[in-house]
Amino acid sequence: MNGFALGVEQEEWCGRLRALAADRLRPLADKGEPGRVNRPLLAALGELGLLERVFTSGALELCLLRESLAYGCTEAETALALQGLGAHPVLSSGTPEQRARWLPEVRAGRAVAAFALSEPGAGSDAAALALEAVRDAGGGWRLGGEKCWISNAPEADFYTVFARTGEGPAAKGVTAFLVPADRPGLSGEPLDMLSPHPIGRLSFDGVPVGPQDLLGEPGRGFRVAMDTLNLFRPSVGAFAVGMARAALDATLAYTAARRAFGGVLGDLQAVGHRVAEMATRTEAARLLVYAAAGAYDAGSPDVPRRSAMAKLLATETAQYVVDHAVQLHGAVALQRGHLLEHLYREVRAPRIYEGASEVQRTIIAKELYR
Repeated sequence: MNGFALGVEQEEWCGRLRALAADRLRPLADKGEPGRVNRPLLAALGELGLLERVFTSGALELCLLRESLAYGCTEAETALALQGLGAHPVLSSGTPEQRARWLPEVRAGRAVAAFALSEPGAGSDAAALALEAVRDAGGGWRLGGEKCWISNAPEADFYTVFARTGEGPAAKGVTAFLVPADRPGLSGEPLDMLSPHPIGRLSFDGVPVGPQDLLGEPGRGFRVAMDTLNLFRPSVGAFAVGMARAALDATLAYTAARRAFGGVLGDLQAVGHRVAEMATRTEAARLLVYAAAGAYDAGSPDVPRRSAMAKLLATETAQYVVDHAVQLHGAVALQRGHLLEHLYREVRAPRIYEGASEVQRTIIAKELYR
């Protein structure tokens, strides 16, 4: 890839992924139950080797993977991304025993991972989390508190959990733990959300964890969380770009064929200008996402700023494009089961999760003034 376009092999790979998403993964997604983990879909992602790519790819390849899957099947994209988000801390900070136990199962789609950071009082302000890890007599900790808006909860097989151990104030006193779902004292319930992927609440009632469950060092958990988010934020932008491109292509096809006012909709200047704006914003977002991913792969020091910019622009752009695509389609796009009705529900959440748009602007400003 140069600064402006993908190489031939990359374009061909993305094309194969889009076709695979539509032909192989879409039917499995359609059989799933909204708000529940789709284990057959995860198994297919494992069999196809796509989950393996999440853990062996650089940031740019991860973006291409997520964008291409999102174009053809948002459920497959999200299932894949959540596996990566939940298990990446194990890959980057886990012990050899933790990696051997869980990563092969995650890559195969047999074990479901989850990233448990947000809480009822600590969403955008992640450093304000209140889940406590209290030392016990055996040299371990007992977790007490609640997590909320956790993707794949309560059906995940293990959770990357961030808790306050008190080595310092705010972010300096947070530790990351790997917590299997069958630990005593851990329970949860699903939440009925706008977007169709599984999200739930977790309750920790004296859940026991020990040194063998640490992900990294005590008091360094916030860095584990931020390193994971810096990798995945550009690819959240890629997910958004994939949705925007799907909505744009659907709009081009529809307005080129839909007859109205003695011609087709695309002949109307107001429509043509709207589509041109949609396409321009989508292309700008795509390039910024690729640039952020390239910076991550190159080890650039400005990754936090670039990642925040990419997620911000791409998710806000996708909202704009999908909304205008619905408007240009008219009532047909509001029917249950229509592609744009589906995208309209999917596109809203990425402006909030993994750092809301307002948080991204704060990150960008801080990095600029640093």
